[in-house]
Amino acid sequence: MTRAGCAVVAFIAFLGFGIDAGAQSQAANMSFFVTSVGSGKGADFGGLEGADKHCQALATAAGAGSRTWHAYLSTQGAQAVNARDRIGNGPWQNAKGVVIAKDVTELHATNNLNKQTAVTEKGDVINGRGDTPNKHDILTGSQPDGTAFSGSDDKTCGNWTKSGEGVAIVGHHDRTGLDTSPPQLSWNSSHPTRGCSDDALKSTGGAGLLYCFAMK
Repeated sequence: MTRAGCAVVAFIAFLGFGIDAGAQSQAANMSFFVTSVGSGKGADFGGLEGADKHCQALATAAGAGSRTWHAYLSTQGAQAVNARDRIGNGPWQNAKGVVIAKDVTELHATNNLNKQTAVTEKGDVINGRGDTPNKHDILTGSQPDGTAFSGSDDKTCGNWTKSGEGVAIVGHHDRTGLDTSPPQLSWNSSHPTRGCSDDALKSTGGAGLLYCFAMK
């Protein structure tokens, strides 16, 4: 190979290294994503601990495992947990470096969360309303302000342990729905599911996906 040819090969290798290093750096800075896959058991993640492990495993595979990850989920009952209280203080940015909210208050008000920014840990856009299949229902079990529901009516599929009968509240990651009412445009509190199984979640436009946030 000529000297010029060697120089070209070296330059291409350098570019490849730069792109790879840049992607790794961006992944390390990621602090929010929507899971690319569900539990495989509908809304059953084995409780909050299992949901957090799911987020952590996907983040680790994407190169962001050095952070502590929690699922944006509320639970009900005597020891109810608010989703908003378990995700850190922010700011949070997606896999592409786009900031979705600077703090908890902004996240539950005028955030930058929509179909183009609520991407997976791999940076992929998730199907929304109008796509086949629709996957815009994201499990949260939460009220619009990120707090848990009171009362005895289950809205968390048994605090994320059921994969059969039950109900969970979901939000729309693409901020679209059947109409333009606030619930239909809500990212975290749109409507209840028809059950807790994979098939039930699919029937209303979901795939058992979660929002994951880096605590620190």
